[in-house]
Order: sequence, then structure tokens, then C-alpha cells
Amino acid sequence: MASSRIPLWPVPLAIAITLVVAAHLAWWISVQAGHIPFCVPYVEGCTSISRAARHGLGNQLFRLLVLPCALLVGLHWWLAARWLRLRGGRGAAAMAALAWLAALSLGVYATFLGTEGEAYRFLRRYGVVVFFGCSYLAQVLFLRLAGEGAGLDRVSRSGMTAVCVAMLLLGVVHVVAAALIGGSALQDRLENALEWHLGVLLVGWYLLHARLWGGERYRLAIERGSSG
Repeated sequence: MASSRIPLWPVPLAIAITLVVAAHLAWWISVQAGHIPFCVPYVEGCTSISRAARHGLGNQLFRLLVLPCALLVGLHWWLAARWLRLRGGRGAAAMAALAWLAALSLGVYATFLGTEGEAYRFLRRYGVVVFFGCSYLAQVLFLRLAGEGAGLDRVSRSGMTAVCVAMLLLGVVHVVAAALIGGSALQDRLENALEWHLGVLLVGWYLLHARLWGGERYRLAIERGSSG
């Protein structure tokens, strides 16, 4: 039997690139088509990612990119659980379960984005909230399990910890804003901006994983039959 070893760092890199391209391409197309106003959403909060990807061609391209990306998200976390087990980490099953729920929720969100009706709106809202929430919990579990057995290099640990802390702070800002200025136009703009910032942090997490797996030469061995 012969075997080939497939490098795995392209998986998180592909997720990061796909999420960035999908969101910003949908935003640009929607601006050009007049569906949303032009602004810098990270600063002005004039539109959310969902609103930017809700109309016309932008919606179709967003779904075309994000639906297969949801499968990559699930694959990535399965590989992350395997990485932990290979390095002595325990309890990765719970992390993988949360991550697969996040991947499923991303698929639900992308599928129903742009549709009408209360049931569809509920599914979209459920999808995006569960995606970000379960992704964050999986990230925290990964850091804990890596600290217990697998070990991370200093740059990876510092970067991933910073991403998790920043995501938590964004959540706190959201709760405080809802309490102080809930229902106002300012709160709506702030929530829109926070959604873009949260997306950047999530992309940063996958880029850190790509760096980690590339540096460690993390690979998947595939056995192949040989003739002769």
C-alpha cells in the first residue's frame, strides 16, 4: 500500500477567503444595483451583512459561496478535533458537536437569506445567531483543550485568545447598547457595524488555524492501493 499526505492548512484558509469574498462581493453588487446605500459598513453601520446579501445577484452569489463553505466549516472542526486527539487532547467530541451545529446553522442561514415570510425570517435569524454562538463556544473549547494536552505555539495561543476576548467584548457592547439605546436608529447602526467586526474576527480565527497547521505540517494520510 502506498500513501499520500494531504496538507490541511488550505481548509481554514479557504473558509477565511470564501467568507471575505462572499460578504464583500454581495455588498459591492448591492451598492451598484442601488439596493443599499454606499458607506463604510465597519464604521458607519449603514447595512448589515445579511441586508447586503439579501437582494438580486448579490444574494445568489452569496449563497453559491457560503453553502459549500458551511461544509468546509464542518470539515475544519472535524480536523481540529483530530488534531487535538493526535496531541493528547481529550473531550474534543463536544467541541466538534458544537462546530457541526454551527456549520448546519450557517447552511440554514444562507439557504433562507433573501426569502420572505415569518417562518423564513425566523430561520434566517436562528441560523446566524446559532452560527456565531456555537462557533464562539467551539473556539473557547479548542483553546481549553489545546492547553490541557495538545499545546499551541505562543503566537497561535495569543492570537486565538485575542480573537475570543474581542468577540466577547463585542457581545458585551451589544448587550449594553440594547439596554441604553434599544430601539433607536443608532442601535441599529451599531449592531450592523458589530456584525461586520464579528465577521472579521471569525475570519482571523481561521487564518490563525491555517498558520498553525501550515507551520506544524498537519496532514491527512490517504492510503492508496499499489499495483505490481
